[in-house]
Amino acid sequence: MVDQNPLNFVFFQPDEMRAESLACYGHPLVQTPNYDRLASEGVRFDQCHVQNAQCVPSRVSMMTGLYPHCAGHRTNWHLIRSHEPHLFRYLSEAGYDIRWYGKNDMLAQESLGCITEYFEPEGPDRKNRYELGDKRYYTFDAQPFDCAREDLADYTKVKAGIDYLRSRKHADRPFFLFLPLLQPHPSYTTHSDFYHMYRTEDIPELRPSDLKDKPIHYELIRKYRRLNELPESFFKRLNAVYLGMISYTDWLLGELMAVMDESGLFENTVLIVSSDHGDWAGDFGLVEKWPSDYSDLITRVPLLVKAPGCKVGHMVEGPVEMFDLMASVMELAGVDADHVHFAKSFVPQLLGDPEDKERFVFAEGGYDTNEPHAFEGRWSEVNPPIEGNYYPKGRLQQEVPSSVCRATMIRDLNYKLIHRTEGLSELYDLNEDPRELRNRINDSHMSDVRQRLESTLLDWFVKTSDTVPVGQDKRRF
Repeated sequence: MVDQNPLNFVFFQPDEMRAESLACYGHPLVQTPNYDRLASEGVRFDQCHVQNAQCVPSRVSMMTGLYPHCAGHRTNWHLIRSHEPHLFRYLSEAGYDIRWYGKNDMLAQESLGCITEYFEPEGPDRKNRYELGDKRYYTFDAQPFDCAREDLADYTKVKAGIDYLRSRKHADRPFFLFLPLLQPHPSYTTHSDFYHMYRTEDIPELRPSDLKDKPIHYELIRKYRRLNELPESFFKRLNAVYLGMISYTDWLLGELMAVMDESGLFENTVLIVSSDHGDWAGDFGLVEKWPSDYSDLITRVPLLVKAPGCKVGHMVEGPVEMFDLMASVMELAGVDADHVHFAKSFVPQLLGDPEDKERFVFAEGGYDTNEPHAFEGRWSEVNPPIEGNYYPKGRLQQEVPSSVCRATMIRDLNYKLIHRTEGLSELYDLNEDPRELRNRINDSHMSDVRQRLESTLLDWFVKTSDTVPVGQDKRRF
């Protein structure tokens, strides 16, 4: 890196944005000129995988460098608590000004003291977005927003970040600007300019819904949401809207980058773009995601980084984990962690150094029946069921808990194993089958690969099962 001490950071994070739906990751139709520009001027990580399929546990891992099993962060209702170390606390203690404009799926309320300013704006894309569409099918299908682009909540977040960048003085302390957006998270809707941007008939073929040897939750989600009654053209239309949502976030990124250009911020500021997980968006005849599904559509997210002194236009082929962000930002900021974690800095790869192409990456989630408080849909007189788009998800988890059993993924560039405690596990040869259409978990020709991955997975669990606290206590008083 160029000697810029200290560096500033801007983290632009669309929600539920899968890597393969960006042009710079190979999508043949979508228009994402600003993501493409970032890839051409910075570093693109081709195989970045998240540690969990849901918003909160994925972001918790991202901030702590710990896997979900290390401290039990598996649900959307268990955020980082005050005793837990995390990136923002470290940066705040080091003197960083941390501004956060957008959704909070990460820090518990008592942990927000390290944030200088936080707010989540309202807008038509925030209010009632989960109650739109045809309730007969619970598809997250929704109508476009016929308003100004600037009226949407995601624009308000980015505008707040822009105003902050423009208001800064040269002598101000270093900053971390966090912009977690809502789009392209379902419901599938966006501003009308982008909603109609792509035609259904132009969408490339989606992954089919009639595959054999898929876990039971594929079939059950389609049944509980009545997705199995809808034609393929419906899912292509949803996918077209999903691409439009991504293009809207690309426009927002362009607004942000224009101000960074105008202010000369790229000379001493690191711009990072990624997401917390992906989305089926019509593939496999499915919508949204599932806590224990670890298809690449869910785990593989974009990671684009433009930093002073980085190797321009570089592409990192080897796998990285999303929580490597924590270790990387801390190295760039010159801040040391005082807790044991498992994140690996990707700063050397920003400079063009070779990556570890043999690396395994991991993701995990799901719940066991001995933790009923973790399952969605625990309805009572105090918490009655609401007939919204999430109603069938909670109902399915309550009626068929094995459909969301604990699961762990191990993956390298060649193979993927997803081990489940109940039901069908999965094994894929990613060279022959990159779209994960043929589950070979019971294929005798793959037994050596399965055994090797299972052995590596066991070693990983043993190594990461806990972390010894830093520091020692006196044994006698």
